[in-house]
Amino acid sequence: MSTLADRIRGIIRAPGSAGRPDDPPHQIGPDAPGANGPGLPFPETGSGLDDVRAVLGGDWLRQYGAPCFVVETRRTPASSYGRDVVGALASRLADAAAAAPLVARMPATLPFVFFDLETTGLGGAAGTYAFLVGCGWFDDDGGFVTRQYLLVRLADERALLAAVGGELARAGALVSFNGKSFDMPMLETRYLYHRLESAAAGRPHLDMLHVARRFWRGATDLPAAASNCSLSALERDPLGTGRQGDVPGSEIPARYFHFVRTGDARPLRVVFEHNRLDLLSLAALTARALHLVRMGPEQVAEPREALALGWLYARAGDDALGRRAYQRAIDLSSEEGRWAAPSSALVRVEALRSLALMLRRGRAHDQAAGCWRQILNTRGCPGQIAREANAALAIHHEHRVRDLAAAKDFALRSLEHGTRQGWHDAVRHRVARLERKMSRFQRGALLD
Repeated sequence: MSTLADRIRGIIRAPGSAGRPDDPPHQIGPDAPGANGPGLPFPETGSGLDDVRAVLGGDWLRQYGAPCFVVETRRTPASSYGRDVVGALASRLADAAAAAPLVARMPATLPFVFFDLETTGLGGAAGTYAFLVGCGWFDDDGGFVTRQYLLVRLADERALLAAVGGELARAGALVSFNGKSFDMPMLETRYLYHRLESAAAGRPHLDMLHVARRFWRGATDLPAAASNCSLSALERDPLGTGRQGDVPGSEIPARYFHFVRTGDARPLRVVFEHNRLDLLSLAALTARALHLVRMGPEQVAEPREALALGWLYARAGDDALGRRAYQRAIDLSSEEGRWAAPSSALVRVEALRSLALMLRRGRAHDQAAGCWRQILNTRGCPGQIAREANAALAIHHEHRVRDLAAAKDFALRSLEHGTRQGWHDAVRHRVARLERKMSRFQRGALLD
């Protein structure tokens, strides 16, 4: 079934629209073919825009009849990044690429193109522009290449989008951080506005924000600021790096508006570096997550990561691997030194609950009941999960163990953690039914 965006494209698409994958590749510099042909000219020396090249280190390219400014940089394989070097990240990602479909839930192959936008605002309205589009990838030698497209003049947006489309079209998978919710819808809106085909439409897209929330939110060694899984927090742990002198994201739009008003590109230097670091951190985070999936649960050393693996395997329908991963998370969170940490207790509870539900689906009811009991014996167990555990044990003892007294006891305990009136009514109904059953059994025993 076509999406609304597909239907709009079908209505507004013009024959021979720019930005198609089979268009000729762009060339960089004022000497590129057609540089002085029809369309907007390249900025000449003294135009007020020639300083952009000197300040930011990039060059001009002509893309489909209009100029576009691009800055390309490369980090060598020997460059350090956190606990690793860039070449090691490239190798790890290449080795673990086969795990990408499990994480992305769709076919995803190399090359991975990482992309990130810097915008004039956080809204998706027509007046919001992506003034800097950064794309990054690992090259054949293990270096990390970034290519950043700057919207120098609003009239050049069509050329920028067409050039970016060429980068995205060659990707076996696109990788972003919150790109499914923000970056990609923003690009789609601008492509539609200019009647350009989006090279990203239908392409596999791995949004690492959702993966990071599973793997690292609430980890024991993350600071409190990491609870929202911001990229800067994840750089500190698990990536083991940090930034010095980085520009706050809230300041970035103002720096671009200053450039538009004055032509002074100096405030954009730190914006470009911010974008490059975002791309490299995104690549490192992707390499780590896929590496963990490739290694399997037995090689994972952190309980939160083992729990995330269990969720991934269960979602893929591999219950055997899912059970092993959940059990690994339980074992790691129970080790001496971890048990006292509230976050480890929560990981243990989540793993036990997930394992109990999986065992129940597999009709291993006695083992599932054992997990529910361990949950109730865990200090710091959230009330909602304690209520669920007591209710599950009440059902188990009523219908399988046939211990009505124990079933009634667990049902009454579940009232301690329930706040909704509907829940209390359901539990009281169950308790009344159990009491009637117990009364019938008692009368039968007296008659015997």
